[in-house]
Amino acid sequence: MTRRHLLTTTGCCAAGLLGGQPARCEPAARPAPRRPRIGIPAVADDHYARAVRAAGGLPEALALDDCGPAHLARLLERLDGLLLPGGADIPPAEYGGRAHPSIKLLDADRCAFEKALGAAWLAQPRRPLLGICLGCQWINVLCGGTLVEDIPSELHVSHRDTTHPVAIAAGSRLHRIFGRAELVVNSSHHQAVREVGRGLRVAARCADGVVEAIEADAAGDPGRFLVGVQWHPERMLPGDRLQRRLLRAFVAAAAGG
Repeated sequence: MTRRHLLTTTGCCAAGLLGGQPARCEPAARPAPRRPRIGIPAVADDHYARAVRAAGGLPEALALDDCGPAHLARLLERLDGLLLPGGADIPPAEYGGRAHPSIKLLDADRCAFEKALGAAWLAQPRRPLLGICLGCQWINVLCGGTLVEDIPSELHVSHRDTTHPVAIAAGSRLHRIFGRAELVVNSSHHQAVREVGRGLRVAARCADGVVEAIEADAAGDPGRFLVGVQWHPERMLPGDRLQRRLLRAFVAAAAGG
């Protein structure tokens, strides 16, 4: 018992005795757990915000109209975690890729904002970041990696509008989160990681060889929650308890856990 708690308890009990009533010393209420603020670039799909809220975080939609240094500095100061959501395709010029007829380019304003914010965020150590689908690809590109421009034409398989199992790498952060070596995920992407970026490693693959998740490796920032997944965990909630673990682990890291 601390000195402060002892004095408070003694005073409470003495007041009860002086008033002729039995002393009732109620313990101080514990403060509510802190809800970390999670930034999400503004998109029409509300599944991301609902998933963050359900995991204990406070989602904040980020306007895409300002990617200047001063604004980015304010975001870095205010936010505890960053979630980069799914969307269209990163321009191939960003990773030395080639044009392909299947590519549908990301809106220019969103592309500029996510590139600037993602780079600024990654430059700060230990800041939690979760990338989903396009967000996974952004993490890889911003770390110097490259992408498969079109899975169907290059690998002759499809990852559009389907579900499939993925193998989780032993010893990876994802393996610790999920507690298993394989799980079934949804899939709606036509691009994927080709060459893995600096400080990253493959954390999950599909049986056809397509990279399904990346994370910080031992040479990068191994204690950091830096994870990108090609599937959409937010669309598998609330029913999928394994995907709930992923969102909760991300929010807990943003809260300092």
